Amino acid sequence: MKKQDIGTIIKRPIVTERSTALREGFNKLVLEVYPKATKSDIKAAVELAFNVGVVSVNTMKLPTKTKRTRTAKGVFAGKKAHWKKAIVTLKAGDKVELFEGV
Repeated sequence: MKKQDIGTIIKRPIVTERSTALREGFNKLVLEVYPKATKSDIKAAVELAFNVGVVSVNTMKLPTKTKRTRTAKGVFAGKKAHWKKAIVTLKAGDKVELFEGV
């Protein structure tokens, strides 16, 4: 895998209370990835991007959600796109410092 291929797999880190607790307590990293990325692709991209060892990768596809919008012409319903989340377990001793000290 090349360095430029990382951007085609990893979209962004997910920063919530739960993902922060997983990162601090269980040495896990939560990322949004492209829907067609496989577990082996995600593992290779994380190891190359952050220079850490990966023990396992768990993925889940999250469904579309219906959103309603109210305008002067009436109420319209639309859908948000589906997306894929990956929870990456890092080797003991490895750490990714994304938002340390913020």
